[in-house]
Amino acid sequence: MSQDVLTTETTRRQLQQIITGLSDGVILLELDRTIVWANDAALAMHGVEQVQELGADAKEYARRFVLRYRNNHPVPFANYPINRVARGETFSDVLVELTPAHDEEHSWVHRVRSLVVTDSQGEPESLVLIMDDVTDWASAEQRFEKTFNANPAPAVICRLSDLRYIKVNSGFLEMTGYVREQVIGCSTYELDVLEGAENKDLAKQRLREGATIPQMQAELELPDGGSKQVIVAGQPLELNDEPCMLFSFVDMEPRHKAETALRQSEERFAKAFRLSPVPILICGAGDLVVLDVNEAFLDTLGYPSEEVLGESIAQIGFIDDKGARTRLFAALEKSASLDRIDVRVRKKDAGLIDCAVSADTVNIQDNPCYLLVLMDITERKRTEIELVAAIEEVMKDASWFSRTLIEKLANVKSVNSLRLPSVSFTDLTARERDVLGLICEGLADKEIAARLKLAPNTVRNHVATVYSKLDVHSRSEAIVWARERGLFSSARQSRHQR
Repeated sequence: MSQDVLTTETTRRQLQQIITGLSDGVILLELDRTIVWANDAALAMHGVEQVQELGADAKEYARRFVLRYRNNHPVPFANYPINRVARGETFSDVLVELTPAHDEEHSWVHRVRSLVVTDSQGEPESLVLIMDDVTDWASAEQRFEKTFNANPAPAVICRLSDLRYIKVNSGFLEMTGYVREQVIGCSTYELDVLEGAENKDLAKQRLREGATIPQMQAELELPDGGSKQVIVAGQPLELNDEPCMLFSFVDMEPRHKAETALRQSEERFAKAFRLSPVPILICGAGDLVVLDVNEAFLDTLGYPSEEVLGESIAQIGFIDDKGARTRLFAALEKSASLDRIDVRVRKKDAGLIDCAVSADTVNIQDNPCYLLVLMDITERKRTEIELVAAIEEVMKDASWFSRTLIEKLANVKSVNSLRLPSVSFTDLTARERDVLGLICEGLADKEIAARLKLAPNTVRNHVATVYSKLDVHSRSEAIVWARERGLFSSARQSRHQR
């Protein structure tokens, strides 16, 4: 054996002894790509115990282990690190995911670099692959990547060494309209997320220092030439052992739209509240203190605003009956709304008016309040009383259909039309009124015919016409129609019969 060969063998053994205990994995290859040796760390990173299990050479190695890039694309055989170093390439920080071909459930992530050992003349003598097991780091980065991409809050990550963006999530792309290629690799000078920031100097200084950038409003330029109002904040972090800045954003546009819609809604409510001719009052739901009233309320009840605003409803005392007031608000507290409850209201000058009160619960500045609408029904009440008195007066006479009754019924027709069908008693002919009256007395068709001295068929025709005009379908419905209008009652019928 020549001295050169001995020297080479000695050097290789010394090299092997030195690297055996290293945590980095090391694989030695001959120039013909034959695998000659690997330390324990390299074997563990492949899930094997003997160097022979790595394969005799590069081809067997490729058959036993599948390599993929971090983007999950397969590594072509020619680009396997073992082949690249055989071509004399020097490289570092090549990340590959290695999976045994016979065991797809286990995999490792290697950061690989190459080394070409030369002899005294500078000629290549041995090939070396050096690898770090970065599986835990890659797993953590993968979790971060998934979390970052799934986060709906728009965000980008900028590398501080060159101020270039290295990550962007879908939230940022959706908010701005950029595509990923327009952001990744772009510098902060080209896409300045701090442009228009309300405290731009402070933000830029914090970016240079790698310190936290507090939340502040900014104007973000969009790819279509427009801009968007956002809130931006920066948080320093380390990614791939490099200092970076995570920029996160809040899109102000939805908030502006909501604020605008709320302001417009409040303006519409305020106008409707002020201009409504119907008295309206707003009070707190808890203490019943009056928060606001409209002009119609002050005009109708005769109060000046200073005697109403800030006072409780009990102190003002405009609801005449304390018991009615207690019952009204107890019912409102229970059901949250009321519809047309009759209440007698006292004006400041001690006059009384009848009101139908409708109420609902509303939130004003996040506080529950009651909104009360008072409809003055004094005139309607008086008209109803007049109607009853008129009917009572006329019914004393045997002539039910006197001109006086018809005129009085005509006078109150407009009042009842709001809550009753539009047809009126006066729409019936005199004979049809006779027939309706006898129906309400409980007479059958034959009895009506005998009483009115008409043929039975004629009576049946009159009954059918009455049903059609009143939009009823039976005797009982016709009787209810008449009695709802106070036209016939059992007492009146008895007096008439007498």
